Amino acid sequence: MNENEISEMIELAMQARTKAYAPYSNFQVGACVKMENGSYYTGCNIENASYGATNCAERTAVFKAVSEGCRKLAAIAIVGGLKNGECDYTYPCGICRQVIAEFAEQGCVIVVAKNKQEYRKYSVEELLPETFHLNKEE
Repeated sequence: MNENEISEMIELAMQARTKAYAPYSNFQVGACVKMENGSYYTGCNIENASYGATNCAERTAVFKAVSEGCRKLAAIAIVGGLKNGECDYTYPCGICRQVIAEFAEQGCVIVVAKNKQEYRKYSVEELLPETFHLNKEE
């Protein structure tokens, strides 16, 4: 991924973050996935009073892509922070890491960003070593 693609994904994730529904934690997260076919999907976190029914931004974005028939994840960018505050490095939770691994193509890039200038890049293997798979399609 080149710098322009990363910047565009971070911008889209930041826009998605503004749509977060986070009345309990006030912690808003946005994500943008780039699929192998070049299409982008965004998602935000959506909290629920029962907490267990809350959905993370990363899963929202991935599930949107999968529901539209895209199943090969090339990259994901994630931004998060307190409402009306600056973003900080916000890493995917364990469940999101497993979902990312389920659909990640070889070489999938995970970008964790504060903004378009401050970001870190990781591989799936770095964030979820020894990933669990059941007969993953090749």
